[in-house]
Amino acid sequence: MPQLPLANAIRALSMDAVEKAQSGHCGLPLGFADVATLLYQEFLKFDAADPTWPDRDRLVLSAGHGSMLLYSLLYLTGNADVSLDEIRNFRQLGSKTPGHPEYGHTAGVETTTGPLGQGLANAVGMAMAERHLNARFGDELVNHKTYVILGDGCLMEGISQEALTLAGHLRLKNLIVLFDDNAVTIDGSTALSDATDQIKRFKASGWNVARVDGHNMDAVRGALLAAQTADRPSLIACKTIIGYGAPKIAGTGPAHGGPYGAEEIAGIRKAIDWPHEPFVVPEEILKEWRKIGAQGARHREAWNKRLAASDKRGALEASLSGKVPEGLKAAINAHKKKIVEAPKADATRKWSGAALEVATELMPELVGGSADLTGSNNTRTAANKAPMTPENYGGRYVHWGIREHAMAAAMNGMALHGGIIPYSGTFLVFSDYSRPAIRLGALMNQRVIHVMTHDSIGVGEDGPTHQPVEHVASLRNIPNLLVFRPADGVESAEAWEVALNSTDAPSLIALTRQNLAPARKVHTDENLVAKGGYVVSPATKPEKVVLLATGSEVEIALEAQKTLEAEGIGARVVSMPCFSLFAAQPAKYQTDTLGGKLPKVAVEAGIRDGWDRWIGPEGGFVGMTGFGASAPYKALYKHFGITAEAVVKAAKERV
Repeated sequence: MPQLPLANAIRALSMDAVEKAQSGHCGLPLGFADVATLLYQEFLKFDAADPTWPDRDRLVLSAGHGSMLLYSLLYLTGNADVSLDEIRNFRQLGSKTPGHPEYGHTAGVETTTGPLGQGLANAVGMAMAERHLNARFGDELVNHKTYVILGDGCLMEGISQEALTLAGHLRLKNLIVLFDDNAVTIDGSTALSDATDQIKRFKASGWNVARVDGHNMDAVRGALLAAQTADRPSLIACKTIIGYGAPKIAGTGPAHGGPYGAEEIAGIRKAIDWPHEPFVVPEEILKEWRKIGAQGARHREAWNKRLAASDKRGALEASLSGKVPEGLKAAINAHKKKIVEAPKADATRKWSGAALEVATELMPELVGGSADLTGSNNTRTAANKAPMTPENYGGRYVHWGIREHAMAAAMNGMALHGGIIPYSGTFLVFSDYSRPAIRLGALMNQRVIHVMTHDSIGVGEDGPTHQPVEHVASLRNIPNLLVFRPADGVESAEAWEVALNSTDAPSLIALTRQNLAPARKVHTDENLVAKGGYVVSPATKPEKVVLLATGSEVEIALEAQKTLEAEGIGARVVSMPCFSLFAAQPAKYQTDTLGGKLPKVAVEAGIRDGWDRWIGPEGGFVGMTGFGASAPYKALYKHFGITAEAVVKAAKERV
């Protein structure tokens, strides 16, 4: 069947769904339907009957507002999750067709998109994962491509620059970007805000580039064929007409989104020769689409046979399962015991690195790196010393460069791809640069581990620009993000164990620059950090007050406890390394740990926000009320009054 009727089915379903919902964006589906049809018909390796088949090509719709393009394709090709009723229920509560694609909600959606540029960076991570696993397991088991559909808006976002330069540097030849080059955004022509030559931009970053008429299938086909054998990532700029077929608004800002109205929809139907009622796809066209959806079955079946015959099957399946090895807990416990038996003061960033040494030795799936702060973050271990490069994609250490946003988003892509557990390091203050991707990782339930060092005014001389006084509090507010602030070597190891076992949530481990005295003096096989909060030091006198702390301030609370007890005031110290895990504990455990109605004082080198849940509005808080300053860290703690003396004073005021 000629390509055009197939493409027009996408156009019709998309405009009908948006019109029925009276919201959404059909400009992209109308303009890009031709390119998408050709991609599915001749290039994309997938099986609609098995949308999670490991060696499928990935398709990322970075321009997530154009979601009806993807939903139409899923329905037409026979994806069981997207029925015609789901198309009719576009953007309605509980439907499989939400306003923007959501991973885990709709089968066949590879990643959650909508915030522009995120999908591109996710795709870079997917391509990196594919190349790494290909290096481990060979072409027979891992050999697929990642395709991206993006628009002008994606390329305006700063994350796109980070992502595309990284992809070019790594020469990710398995990454192909299809640019919906329509030169229109919501406000109107891109000339209002941008004059970038995207071809030159990508070429300068080491990409294979082409510009074609997006409505000329011979031209698009030629560019896609060239991309299949390129030795670097490919950008194909497809010049299209946004809102194709709309008689009055095609090619203009109003075509971008929103319902077009009955008159304009009727005009499109006439322009594309689609006389059918809304949501009706002629049987012969639907049959052809279903053939396209099934044509990848032969590739899947052949891959299954190769897998069954491969001596690497066990290792690949183990990687794809995402399960931690049985020996991890025992290894972590042995590591904890050594720490307790030979106590020493050290920074938790170093203790984190020591725990990571244990984990990376046991888990080849752990692939990590740093945003140009390797020595500070302690994210490189003996097992992952070799860097990932175009000459050695099997390397397990990623030099992310100074690309915090793309780093976090690409890690989401690596996790989504499967077979890799990604982690990375930077300073905690730079979580501001990576926060949108951290949030999306939490939304998608992805096991991504963010190591963030230099976690407080303990940074010292670098001053307030580098001292994250509000960051831990704000990060704790992201749903489904585990934020850890360990107090010593034992808690650091336990935080890593919890993070590695948290298969449905990302973790952020906030770590100190400065040395800390050990808080845990007795070994236990039980992972106490997994409870989120626990009594690290019980009172030895009749209890009058409870001291709560995290990270570096547990040391201060323990010192305050000694002073109070010397004066006959019994005080327990509660370490609170992870608020969200503590909140998940039974109410009785929380009450028992926090000492019921006993007065409470918390100490943390950050702002108070979030602590009132545990200490109450009348509880005392010793911490920061504003930004820090440049000075040696001990002077800063004294200057800002984050001291054992201040904790003692606050306790006495409430006893």
